Amino acid sequence: MDAPENEGTGRFISRVPLRLSTLTVCLSLGLASPPMVWAANEADNVQLLRSELDELKQRYVDEVRRLREIDARLMAVQTRLSETGVAPEGDLETTPQMGAQAATSGDQADETAPSTAPTADDKRDATRRSVDDFLQQEHVAFDRPFVLEAGVEYSRYDRTQLTLNGFLALDAIFLGNIAVDNVASDTFKYTLAARYGLTPRWNLGISAPFIQRFTTYQKGGAGGSASAIAEVEQSSDLAIGDTTVNLSYRLFPETVSRPDVVLTGSVIAPTGHEPYGTDWRVIEKPGDEFITFSVPDEQATGNGLWGVGASVSAVKTLDPALLFANFGYTHYISRDFDDLDNRPDTVNPGTVSLGDSWNWGLGLAFALNDRASLSMSFSQQISGQARTRYEGEDWVDLIGSDGNSAMFNLGLTYALGQKTTLVTTLGVGLTPDAPDFTLGIRIPYAL
Repeated sequence: MDAPENEGTGRFISRVPLRLSTLTVCLSLGLASPPMVWAANEADNVQLLRSELDELKQRYVDEVRRLREIDARLMAVQTRLSETGVAPEGDLETTPQMGAQAATSGDQADETAPSTAPTADDKRDATRRSVDDFLQQEHVAFDRPFVLEAGVEYSRYDRTQLTLNGFLALDAIFLGNIAVDNVASDTFKYTLAARYGLTPRWNLGISAPFIQRFTTYQKGGAGGSASAIAEVEQSSDLAIGDTTVNLSYRLFPETVSRPDVVLTGSVIAPTGHEPYGTDWRVIEKPGDEFITFSVPDEQATGNGLWGVGASVSAVKTLDPALLFANFGYTHYISRDFDDLDNRPDTVNPGTVSLGDSWNWGLGLAFALNDRASLSMSFSQQISGQARTRYEGEDWVDLIGSDGNSAMFNLGLTYALGQKTTLVTTLGVGLTPDAPDFTLGIRIPYAL
């Protein structure tokens, strides 16, 4: 009985020098010890698994995007078939209802049959429609070949200015006339726009506004009394404004860790009526020497200068919501005009240089259901001071021509059909240079 134990002990003892000798050889050759080799191999495996995981995530994002594009095309084909009177099989409007009925009557169906009820992923994909409709307004959607859009926007401006005509006596008592000038303007802007997807990365757009204004001029101090107010109203005919052409390029498609980034270049053409050289007429109230109004004969609908701009926008999807931000810059090219004076009996040619403008904004949009989405955003535009130079004279800065317009916007998007969407926006002015409020309605139609 002792022999086997000794024999086993001998085998165990014989392994010890072997392991020690292996370790000695590894150390003598400058190689890593076995635990270090194992750790290095595991680190390589972790890196390999991470690379495979990132690749699978990217594939998943690409496949989801392709599924949405195919689903949109399928719905468009089915809609066209329905309009011609052909009932396509598996209609998208009846399939979810049939699936829901099958799910609720599971006790009558075979338990092994697959259920056609919409899953949580299907519901999330359905809500993407309402969010994508809003995305088309704030960003650029490259999955829609051609979009036509009609819109109307109403803006309200109300500005009050105190005018003092006199002097101070004893640094405290004002002697003279006090007048309160108030200008209220209601502006309607009708916009026609079109966007065309050249490729999955390039998109071309054009927008032309038509503007109409109704302005009321009020002035206090009628009859020498500050409490008396005189009023003059003026309206303008519907006229085209400055036309804008945009070219957008998708710089980075959206991934799991990166937003969708789009670069846009724009050109502004001075197709509207410029305000320079427009004659102003003086209106005097009969029997009141204290009241005179100076009003333009024609309302301006553009700034009269060519402009070029560049902007970048980013959108990150957090189903069922979207986070978006944008930043842009616009430069106007100086231009010569035959007349810059507003007096009808004089002509003074010169050059106009508008200040550059910077704009930025950020916001959040989230889906309420498969048809409606709600958005909140903040936008701001800062414009530099303009300058004029009469022929043969130096540049003169126009005091008060710079501006800072900030707005808080609320929007509601509702899908009227497979191709038509209703987009409503309400903007509230936060600075004196911004309109008091704006209300807009746009209806894009995807072909």
